[in-house]
Amino acid sequence: MNANELIEYLITPVAQVTMVIGLAGIAKKLGMKKKYIPLLDLALGIISGIVIFGYALGYGAVNGVIVGVAIGLSACGLFSGIKNVAKKEE
Repeated sequence: MNANELIEYLITPVAQVTMVIGLAGIAKKLGMKKKYIPLLDLALGIISGIVIFGYALGYGAVNGVIVGVAIGLSACGLFSGIKNVAKKEE
C-alpha cells in the first residue's frame, strides 16, 4: 500500500466524519432540533461520500454513496459516544 492509497482509504474518510460532526454541531447551535441531527449526519455523509470519495477520488457514485452512508452513521455514533462518555453520572 503506497501513501496515496493510505490517504484515500484511511485518512480521507476520517476527515469526512470529522467534517460531518462539525457541520451537524453548527446546525444544532443554529437551532436545529436534536432529533433531526442523525438525519442530517446521514445526508451530509452521503453528500460528502459522493463528492469526495465518489468523484474527486474517482471511485464512482455508487461507491460514494456506500462510503457516505458509513461516514454519516459513523459521525452520528461517534458524536453520541463522545457525548455519553463526557456526560457526568447522575
